[in-house]
Amino acid sequence: MNERLKATLFAALMSLASIIFILYYTDADISWELISRVNGWFLLLAVALHVLSWILYSLRLKLLASMAGHQITFPLSFRCTLASNFLAAITPSSAGGEPLRIKVLADDGMSYGAATAVVISERLLDSIFFLTSLAFFLMVSGFFAGFGLKVGAIFLLFLLAFLAFLRQLIIRPKRVARLMEWIKKKTGNRAIVLTIEREIWLFRDAGIQLAKETMRCLPVLVVMTALIWFSDFLVPSALLAGMAQDPSILLSVTAQNILAIVSLLPLTPGASGIAELGMSYLYSTFVSPALLLPLIVLWRLITYFFNIVVGAAFAGAAINGMIKK
Repeated sequence: MNERLKATLFAALMSLASIIFILYYTDADISWELISRVNGWFLLLAVALHVLSWILYSLRLKLLASMAGHQITFPLSFRCTLASNFLAAITPSSAGGEPLRIKVLADDGMSYGAATAVVISERLLDSIFFLTSLAFFLMVSGFFAGFGLKVGAIFLLFLLAFLAFLRQLIIRPKRVARLMEWIKKKTGNRAIVLTIEREIWLFRDAGIQLAKETMRCLPVLVVMTALIWFSDFLVPSALLAGMAQDPSILLSVTAQNILAIVSLLPLTPGASGIAELGMSYLYSTFVSPALLLPLIVLWRLITYFFNIVVGAAFAGAAINGMIKK
């Protein structure tokens, strides 16, 4: 509990420090009076959009688990999503919640290999969406095209390298078998190596099954993935509308797409600092300085601190179980 509290406080302090930095080095201003003038209905809409992304994420996780041959309930999928959101908020990169999702699925009866295949499928769907939508919105809006293309190109290289690794695992299993045999000879604990090897083959089998099933359910998965991320990408536009400003949907969604990719870098807990400074940099071109900082504060409260508060209620038991094992 103490370690989780320290990690949470550290992540929150990093986020607050970046906001103070923006306040100090820009013409931005913030006051309770300014924030209180935000239209309550649009503020509620922004929160509802973020909660909708949780629901859609849970539905997609449930669908992918069933495609891998394991049925899970929606309440379990929802708890899994919220708990992993909490862990992602206090670990480096916004993708830090995957181990906890694997753990929750494995505790429900899935093998660790199959659970890993499901979680990786989620990230592959997200990655493909990020790249295709970023290319589209950069082309349509022309907003930060040079910077966005560099971010997309680097992300594409990492994605291709990972896909190449998965391809070797699927089409050349003998290479993996030889590698595991070499590891068995080099290590004294064969039981652990055998356990890992079994999970690798279970991961391979589940991955092949998911790949086959994905072709059948591809339209549904594509739509669900798009809805998940557009729900979150539209949160700043809802807040701008609540401030009686142009929601700048096209520019904002493009900026959010760039931020989503940058936030995957394992540099700070929950991308704290990176998200705030990145948003300040991107949004400063179309949001007035007087509203920039209130927008960032409200956006992080909804998409980051809200995850911590709600997710903490579901993460404790799962994290304790993972630590014991």
